[in-house]
Amino acid sequence: MRVLSFMVDSDVEMVPLSEAENEVKVVTQRLTLLHLAYARTLVDELGWEKGKQLVLNAIKEYARRVAERTEQGHQSLPKYGFWERREGKPQLCELGKLVLEYGEMDIGSLYCLIDPAKTMHANPDEKLVHTKCLTVGDSHCEFKTVPTTREDREDLFGEGRDWSHVDPRLDEYYREKKGP
Repeated sequence: MRVLSFMVDSDVEMVPLSEAENEVKVVTQRLTLLHLAYARTLVDELGWEKGKQLVLNAIKEYARRVAERTEQGHQSLPKYGFWERREGKPQLCELGKLVLEYGEMDIGSLYCLIDPAKTMHANPDEKLVHTKCLTVGDSHCEFKTVPTTREDREDLFGEGRDWSHVDPRLDEYYREKKGP
């Protein structure tokens, strides 16, 4: 059995890795539900275009903060529990699994724009994009790092612009979807 050790009041407490992974999974699920609740409220109240734009504005600010903290030496994603490990198969994102369970791919996939946005905040000349994305119907997520375009940078760093096109896989989904 693999265990993680933590220092608690000068004592070492041992926690099985599976338990630690489950705790991260629980937090990931709660944060996914928070994203879905906020995004759904905005889209339902303001309509797809205005609601989507507000979610994009929030994800952009979130990405800026994540990139800033990562640059300061903070860990970007948890090492354990965020991705479900599967024997002989690609890992599955816990966030994506819950988005699919709720059937809210339109608003859930907006969260996934954190990936290109945080990398662009760290280095405006490149972005991490999805070649496959669970939240838009693919079987799992895959990524690649590619150069940005002038349009990518202008739209992401501009005010109130729809920058969802910076991730071509997600943009393809939104163009086909055209709102909820």
